[in-house]
Amino acid sequence: MQTIDGHSRRVHCVAFSPDGTQIVSGSADKTLRLWDAVSGAHLNTLRGHSEDILSVAFSPDGTQIVSGSGDNTLQLWDAVSGAHLNTLKGHSDWVYSFAFSPDGTQIVSGPYDNTLRLWDVVSGAHLNTLKGHSNWVYSVAFSPDGTQIVSGSYDQTLRLWDAVNGAHLNTLKGHSDCVHSVAFSPDGTQIVSGSNDKTLRLWDAVSGAHLNTLKGHSDWINSVAFSPDGTQIVSGSNDNTLRLWNAVSGAYLNTLKGHSNSVCSVAFSPDGTQIVSGSKDNTLRLWDAVSGAYLNTLKGYSNSVLSTAFSPDGTQIVCGSKDNTLRLWDAVSGAYLNTLKGHSDWVRSVVFSPDGTQIVSGSDDNTLRLWDAVSGAYLKTLKGHSNSVWSVAFSPDGTQIVSGSWDNTLRLWDAVSGAHLNTLKGHSNWVYSVAFSPDGTQIVSGSHDNTLRLWDAVSGTHLNVLEGHFNPVLFIKFSLDGTQIISGSNNQLGLWDTVTGHKIEIYNTFTSFIQGSLQKKLDKVLSLHQ
Repeated sequence: MQTIDGHSRRVHCVAFSPDGTQIVSGSADKTLRLWDAVSGAHLNTLRGHSEDILSVAFSPDGTQIVSGSGDNTLQLWDAVSGAHLNTLKGHSDWVYSFAFSPDGTQIVSGPYDNTLRLWDVVSGAHLNTLKGHSNWVYSVAFSPDGTQIVSGSYDQTLRLWDAVNGAHLNTLKGHSDCVHSVAFSPDGTQIVSGSNDKTLRLWDAVSGAHLNTLKGHSDWINSVAFSPDGTQIVSGSNDNTLRLWNAVSGAYLNTLKGHSNSVCSVAFSPDGTQIVSGSKDNTLRLWDAVSGAYLNTLKGYSNSVLSTAFSPDGTQIVCGSKDNTLRLWDAVSGAYLNTLKGHSDWVRSVVFSPDGTQIVSGSDDNTLRLWDAVSGAYLKTLKGHSNSVWSVAFSPDGTQIVSGSWDNTLRLWDAVSGAHLNTLKGHSNWVYSVAFSPDGTQIVSGSHDNTLRLWDAVSGTHLNVLEGHFNPVLFIKFSLDGTQIISGSNNQLGLWDTVTGHKIEIYNTFTSFIQGSLQKKLDKVLSLHQ
């Protein structure tokens, strides 16, 4: 089991991507977050809703995410980039639940205005309104073949609907309190519902007949889900637990304990080996679906990660964040190792020393800090810049550090004593990126003034200006033999000769860069920077 922290308020909803590699969560902090399902790493934060996120889901092909909110809207997002695609408006109250059709062309939503609505995913057009419930609709689901929809309501009933024409087909009665969650079995023959009456109920999806009642939770049941093979059901409750059930017999199998508050949402991974749960304790937890055993705890950031670096031996990762801290992780297991506190503003850049014993960080507090990479102990503060430090790098022998700042300068520092050695002036705007040549004799810098500059690493003498970019130079890197530099800016890659400073080529878009005969050149360029 892994615990994934990051949201600043309760987690209302969670879902796996169809391939099981990612998890999306929605929170009362008004954000969605994307996570790596294996490592638990935070991948992206999606902002746009103005109220709590109450429901989330991936499209069947995994390319899109939809979210429902207390701001009465659904929003569509690109699952890869996190870009906002569309807003579906029409509900007059909170959108508490929704579901994609199996083919991904439609969405059904259930809000607090007692109706269901059908939407076209591509255009965002409203297609139909399904009326019949006498109170709020808490949960909706499509049947696996996409022909039916089931809804659960505060009116204590489930309703079956024709997904094509919106006709009401059946009403399933039996719960003595509101129905909070519904799901079809993978073969479409059964429906499971979870209620505030503390029970789950199994129903025949064709006849609507009640098949079984599953009892065991001591408080409201907020979420239910079938395993992908249809043999198990998982439920999440206000009693802070998840429970596993045999979907055929209804027998109780296991209780998964660990959350310190209500479990709001549960889901199986696509291969059925894991379960993810979201809770009012602000965390997501991953569980082994077979044993329920505790495997690991991975605690994450409460804000965006701005910089990352591997240790030279590849066993550790350090990250710098908007929460003003650095964090150390085990690169193999994903285990959280340490938090390094000291900066008073965002940490923009982090890097390990070549021998892996130290870490240097650059921050918006205008300082660099040196840390012991083993113990996490604070070693030294390097002061001198008058604005944010955006980039830091060790010399290949680990004796010097170079930093680039929004004060338009680079500074050289002694890595042992922390003494300031030199200030390199020449850029007319912010310095975004710095790097030493492999032999340590030169430094290259990239700036908001659209240029790269080469410097003598010993004397600090300015050697050359490399011009050709039309936008700020955001990253730079020497080739392994030190004869070339590759640079990147918005929509451009630059390749430069380090001896003459001459421009070898500027690729004005990534598309043109990889087309036709340029593919061989790309392969050659990249081979120099592996």
